[in-house]
Amino acid sequence: MYCVEFDVILKLEMAILANWILSALAILIVANYLPDVKVANFQTALIVALALGIVNAVIKPVIVILTLPINIITFGLFTFVINALLILLVANIVPGFTVVGFVPALIAAIALWIISTIINFVVFPVKAV
Repeated sequence: MYCVEFDVILKLEMAILANWILSALAILIVANYLPDVKVANFQTALIVALALGIVNAVIKPVIVILTLPINIITFGLFTFVINALLILLVANIVPGFTVVGFVPALIAAIALWIISTIINFVVFPVKAV
């Protein structure tokens, strides 16, 4: 029984670690193609991915609830604006990560969503029950 629980925990930890590294790679890809988004190195990208994860887990739910009426009116597209603002927040917190302006942050938010979705479908496929 103990071995099975340990195995499940180990798989979960490896999935979290893989997701963190893949998120950092997605940030590097976005910074490579968008001239107004800059990341100093891979270590900075890891810190940005961690900071974005924490901000998305703590601050984003509160903002989404507060902006729920406009989110409903825009059929959820306002979530990209929220993500762009959170990216700008992380850019102000993490040294070595710069985003010049709101429009590049909005484009980065959309690009990160697309890249993360593709990576998650490829690396973490949905298994049929």
